[in-house]
Amino acid sequence: MAEHSELYAFVGHENPSILGYARASGGGHQVGDVCDPQAVAAFARANDIDIAMVSADEPLAAGVVDALLAQGTRAVGPTAAGAEIEWNKEFARSLLAQVAPESVPRLRVAHSPAEAREAIASFGSDPVVVKPAGLTGGKGVKVMGPHLADHEQALEYALELLSRGGPGESVLIEERVHGAEFTIQAISDGETVVFPPSTYDFPYRYDGDTGPGTGGMGSLTVNSNALPFMSDEHYLQACSIIQQVIDRLRAEGRHFSGVMNSGFFATADGVKVIEFNARFGDPECMNILSLLDGSWPHVMHEIAAGTLKASDVPLRAQASMVLYLVSPDYALPRPAGNAGGRARQGIPYQFALDRERLEAGGCHVFFSSAVQTGAGAYRTVGTSRAVALASTAATLEQARERVVAAAESVPVLEWRRDIGKMSYLEGLSALVNTSEVPAGQELLPNTT
Repeated sequence: MAEHSELYAFVGHENPSILGYARASGGGHQVGDVCDPQAVAAFARANDIDIAMVSADEPLAAGVVDALLAQGTRAVGPTAAGAEIEWNKEFARSLLAQVAPESVPRLRVAHSPAEAREAIASFGSDPVVVKPAGLTGGKGVKVMGPHLADHEQALEYALELLSRGGPGESVLIEERVHGAEFTIQAISDGETVVFPPSTYDFPYRYDGDTGPGTGGMGSLTVNSNALPFMSDEHYLQACSIIQQVIDRLRAEGRHFSGVMNSGFFATADGVKVIEFNARFGDPECMNILSLLDGSWPHVMHEIAAGTLKASDVPLRAQASMVLYLVSPDYALPRPAGNAGGRARQGIPYQFALDRERLEAGGCHVFFSSAVQTGAGAYRTVGTSRAVALASTAATLEQARERVVAAAESVPVLEWRRDIGKMSYLEGLSALVNTSEVPAGQELLPNTT
């Protein structure tokens, strides 16, 4: 946005990337509650904003787009009703069962402890996945295998989720699908949909897909629409499902525009849907926009006008790789009391990063949960992902080489060293081409 417009940002904390881009463009920023529709709308009025984009799940669910549109500010992003495809998994599954029932894994929805027990029992000996119905930032899903030892633990987690919520709370009990995950960051004005290449996300904390699930430790694309473990038919089937979902939202009078970040499994029996998100994925957004050869504000104007065309989103036929550098305590359980090796959890970490040098070497630097404390000096904010490194190149191997070289120059922060290895992606073919779980691959499914 900053390359092609005067950028103003309403943010939850002073992210160094966003502030720097806004300042360089001649714009500005304000720190506040991003889920307060009236505060965001007032900021847009005060700065004579021509067009806005709401890019995160909670502000969308809170109705920030509704407030912007109500005062006449053009906005990219769904209203709260359109974003229900993300913030209500029960609604999403119901809609999907109408438009593409073959893509829905076997599912039971439980609203009470008794229903949860009955739902899990109905799967017999088959492994299950337990999902909260609402927003969880990509971290609320637990799977038998990597997270839950057996059906008893699955029931305990389902009961825990039900106890957290108020009246009407529900939990989804779903069959564990054997396949390899991919996402498509579909860009739409509510009718026309532009489909970028598939992205692959690495959700587990440590190499080899071990450790707790996270919001994503990195992601990639290759220089084709389908990833190495997918067929072209998997990609086309997924695109068709997204188009049908957006068509149905429009038919129901639910305003949807912007990005539908859609998660799928490629399986031996075709494509199965994991979930829909009503905005760009993190980190997958960085893959797609790093490949953009056009103007994103132009795309926003076409979306808001309802005149989007595929030619408005020119993407280079290259590979891309994103790698997150994270706090050492990121995604780890909080230790009891002051004991344990992770007693520093939640305390800010100081780190150094030479942004100009890294970007001169062909690697973009995007700060996330971090603030700048001095020249080349930063500290983490909370226990989250601190900074992302991204690069594009003719091949994935070349993009990975640049990103890894940059990551090795940053002290203190941690990162996964197996992200971007082609051998890893090719190994996922075993999950796609069989209905059984191959030995050694028990930790991969249903992680989003």
